[in-house]
Amino acid sequence: MTTKQTPLVRPGRPYPQGATWDGEGVNFALFSEHAEKVELCLFDSRGRRETDRIELREQTDQVWHCYLPGAKPGLLYGYRVFGPYQPQHGQRFNPNKLLLDPHAKALVGRLRCSDANFAYKIGAVHQDLSFDWRDNALAMPKCQVIDPSFDWQGDHPPDTAWNDTIIYELHVKGFTQRHPEIAEAIRGTYSGLASAPSIAHLQRLGVTAVELMPVHFFVDDSRLLQLGLRNYWGYNSIGFFVPEQRYAATDDAVREFKTMVRTLHRAGLEVILDVVYNHTAEGNHLGPTLSLRGIDNVAYYRLTPDNLRFYIDYTGTGNTLNMMHPRVLQLIMDSLRYWVQEMHVDGFRFDLAATLARELHDVDRLGAFFDIIHQDPVLSRVKLIAEPWDLGEGGYQVGNFPVGWTEWNAKYRDAVRSYWKGEGGLIGDLAFRLTGSSDLYAHNGRRPHASINFITAHDGFTLEDLVSFEQKHNLANGEKNRDGNDNNLSWNCGVEGPTDKPEIVALRAQQKRNFLATLLLSQGVPMLLYGDEMGRTQQGNNNAYCQDNEVSWLNWELSPDNEQLLTFARQIVALRRAHPVFRRRSFFQEQRLRGKTKNILWLNPDGLEMGDDEWNQGFARCLGMYLAGEAIGEVDRRGCPVGDDDFLLILNASTDEIHFTLPGFRSHLRWRPLVDTCLHSEPAQLKRYARGSTYPLQGRSLVLLIQPRAPLKRC
Repeated sequence: MTTKQTPLVRPGRPYPQGATWDGEGVNFALFSEHAEKVELCLFDSRGRRETDRIELREQTDQVWHCYLPGAKPGLLYGYRVFGPYQPQHGQRFNPNKLLLDPHAKALVGRLRCSDANFAYKIGAVHQDLSFDWRDNALAMPKCQVIDPSFDWQGDHPPDTAWNDTIIYELHVKGFTQRHPEIAEAIRGTYSGLASAPSIAHLQRLGVTAVELMPVHFFVDDSRLLQLGLRNYWGYNSIGFFVPEQRYAATDDAVREFKTMVRTLHRAGLEVILDVVYNHTAEGNHLGPTLSLRGIDNVAYYRLTPDNLRFYIDYTGTGNTLNMMHPRVLQLIMDSLRYWVQEMHVDGFRFDLAATLARELHDVDRLGAFFDIIHQDPVLSRVKLIAEPWDLGEGGYQVGNFPVGWTEWNAKYRDAVRSYWKGEGGLIGDLAFRLTGSSDLYAHNGRRPHASINFITAHDGFTLEDLVSFEQKHNLANGEKNRDGNDNNLSWNCGVEGPTDKPEIVALRAQQKRNFLATLLLSQGVPMLLYGDEMGRTQQGNNNAYCQDNEVSWLNWELSPDNEQLLTFARQIVALRRAHPVFRRRSFFQEQRLRGKTKNILWLNPDGLEMGDDEWNQGFARCLGMYLAGEAIGEVDRRGCPVGDDDFLLILNASTDEIHFTLPGFRSHLRWRPLVDTCLHSEPAQLKRYARGSTYPLQGRSLVLLIQPRAPLKRC
């Protein structure tokens, strides 16, 4: 294909980057600081034949651009970028490689495994220092110009307050693939997630937001494909604006995604995206050249200062995006705004967010990335969730993100897992976790909702496996069980894996109820992993990132035991939503945890306030938490005082029954149990307990009791 410059090509504009249709033609703009020449390649409707190649002669502020009058949505394209190929100096230009536009809004086709996708000769003596002359266009997906118009039909985001939020982390395919009531043609897709059976389950469960595992366009690792596996989770992005086509039931993934968001919003459900901006699918110095590497490697990636041939890897994937470069920041900010403004999503969960805060080598929580988001009129208003760690030195940053951010609270996960496992001496730490982790978040003016509380997530055991396995069982991943976390803080209740022993089955069911109740009755924002409410198992696999099969897909055919678990989960969620005392907007009077406050008291089994020495007893496994509903001290969105009933939450992680003495702060009223996790159903509603009486708190159980108060007068 010869390069040509037709009279129809106009100079165009440097902004916005990407391919933008204006009704009369398409503007193309691509940043490259070090390129010597850029060519726009156009393809036929199947993406098989290159029909034209146009040199971008205009360059403004390091952005190459042109305008094609008459070009329309549906046009397929890619880029070839010329410059030095000097890996030892960080430069990896190779115009023989067709490159994806980082700002592309849609991609057609899948990446085919081919040695031609590498800029160097595979197997050469000096590997990536060599140069490969093969054209890879047939192996590459093609960028597609889109028509951004869509009838949102007056869509309005639910705008759920943080303290009212309940997050449900799910995989688009895994959640819907086996649902018998969803039409087979749309299972595993955006349309399937927006279907009536899917929404009905989410609404009956009572969650307020779905957090979608990565839906940006991603590629499958060649190593996995060779093993007959796939990158199921999707943490291997290469298109930050592109909805993943494999989750689309139609040829128009953009429109289908928008329809899904609109439908979920109508059902009162927010949509949060799990996004991966810390690295790309291009891997380390031996990875393929698909986009950023061939456009401007030095600008887009963190390279080792003493040898620019290699990449700094804080992510464990081979590369790290260069957040110190303004154009990299612009790419990410443009992507985030696009998903909010054009796709109407409600927030983001940032994978390995500590990487985004790294300036030089240290994690700087006041880095440029956070400064830009903090002042942005669009992004500062959506839900922002950090996975507050990465794999680099000093990467564990739980509690250190700035105001406006929430965090996956791994300390909550570990404390609750360890406590219900039966480890002693944890009640002090548990008290902080139950009340919003003020020790982590109160110091810089943040609130309880800064803590995203979770017991399980996609990365690790499911809830069923947490109580059924003590060892990971990841042989199916093809890594000889070396992958995945070895420190799961799990307990199999006496037998590794499935069993039909009634006493173990019953104990596991009770432990699952303990975990769910603890999670939903804690201050902060609870996050449920999809299927945990129905006993989903991954057969002991705690790293099912490559299991695009029934290991990961949710089984909707429920056993009687799992039907009971689902009923329990719905009841606990409904209880949380009905009572504001469990979803406070502020910490308990500056979180003076050990008594001395009016709205919370910590009690020992004798019904007395905990003494300082009792918090430090290594054998202590029982704790009571009294919440005074009339002393919440907050107002609702209308400015009306918030009041509630009084509650007593008592927990016993020991194996022994404990007769817990019930306090009598209002001696004329009796306590009524609402939840007792040693029972399959709700406690008998007629049973009442007077002041000073004891409740038979069974081993490894949680009980919630209520003393109703008269409702506050309407303001």
